[in-house]
Amino acid sequence: MSVSLKYAVVERERRHLVGGLPAGVTSTSDIVDRYLTGTRLRLREVREADGSIVRKLGHKVRLGSGPEEIACTNLYLDEAEWALLEALPARTLRKRRHLVVREGWRVTIDEHEDGTLVAEIDDGDRPSQGVPQWLDITRDVSDDEAWVGAALAR
Repeated sequence: MSVSLKYAVVERERRHLVGGLPAGVTSTSDIVDRYLTGTRLRLREVREADGSIVRKLGHKVRLGSGPEEIACTNLYLDEAEWALLEALPARTLRKRRHLVVREGWRVTIDEHEDGTLVAEIDDGDRPSQGVPQWLDITRDVSDDEAWVGAALAR
């Protein structure tokens, strides 16, 4: 089955476990992801530091055999839509997301409830450009399915 990219954004994410938060955090938000049972759909609620809340329904599809290329589509939800979909059975993942912008890099670092830090680098439509020297990488988990959100959800 071919995948239409008409409304999708292609992500080329690399994930790394890191030993600590680096200097340069520009924003922090709290995220609750609900992976709807039996689907590839994710409900996401993002609470920003200023009190604003964004709720969306996401769908991710792999474009190849590995995790490196994913087509992502999002729909933004109002409160009534959110309430309806939130009632569906799902596994939940809670995390705090830190955005680091430093020396030309834009890196998100997810802090999980157990304290684990997972850095994500999205290469967009470019080939991988390595990793910033200031990121305290302890392990590359880009190809490890145990570190994708759906696998971490409980």
